[in-house]
Amino acid sequence: MVNYPPDPNPRPPKFTPPAGTCDTHFHVYGPPHLYPYVESRRSTPPAAPIEHYLAMAEVLGMERGVLVQPNVHGFDTDVVLDAIAKAPDRLRGVINANPDLARDEIAALHAGGVRGIRLNITHAHGRSFGAEAFAAQIAKIAHLPWSVDLHCDLDSVVRNAEVLDRAALPVVVDHFARCDGARGTEDPDFRTLADLAVSGNVWIKIGGADRLMARGAIYADIVAMARALIARAPSRIIWGTDWPHSEVWRPGRMPNDGDLLDMVADFAPDEAARRRILADNPAGLYGFE
Repeated sequence: MVNYPPDPNPRPPKFTPPAGTCDTHFHVYGPPHLYPYVESRRSTPPAAPIEHYLAMAEVLGMERGVLVQPNVHGFDTDVVLDAIAKAPDRLRGVINANPDLARDEIAALHAGGVRGIRLNITHAHGRSFGAEAFAAQIAKIAHLPWSVDLHCDLDSVVRNAEVLDRAALPVVVDHFARCDGARGTEDPDFRTLADLAVSGNVWIKIGGADRLMARGAIYADIVAMARALIARAPSRIIWGTDWPHSEVWRPGRMPNDGDLLDMVADFAPDEAARRRILADNPAGLYGFE
């Protein structure tokens, strides 16, 4: 699979982001001569170093960010820790869930700014949710104020709703749980997702709209889903750019990150609601002071 670099000319958003605005989902890639890519990768993205991300965030007015470790780096956390070290007051990290991490390694990761693990278990990646593996991963980090990030499909959320609701740590579901907006906000599976957020243990990222649209979703349907989730569980909704947008867009079709941030104004027309989504909610979840 061919990957393309992000738009090099981000546009400022049409609204002023609140103080403490946090991009809760971005990646960095390489550069591979410093941070090699794993042989098992599905694609080879161009380098997207932390310096490029921070320059983009400055244009958009995003003061904080959560770096989600990409699969191309496997379990090597150096790319995450070194990036955070360049802006430790404004960055946190989420690493790929590694069952072999020892307790002292986890403590070092926490000291370096890591605040969660991620399980990439989408059907597209040929993976599925395993309750025992999920519980084992949580048991290793339950003594820390971390969260568990799930990149999964909506049916996986629905089938494992009780497990997620009772998890010992907050569970964050990426990209609208890859919902099919055409099914509407009264769809029983979508309502289960919203109910989990209302219960207080599950958080939902309403970023990744560009990913949904790349698969044929209609933007109006995505806006309807976002508004429904915000109305039901305003304290459990967060947002992220998904920069640098790998494996999604063709040449000339890469999203502009300013446009992506402008979507939040459609999702949450109320300024107070935007402040919760962009600043207050992620500050509490990821431990920003």
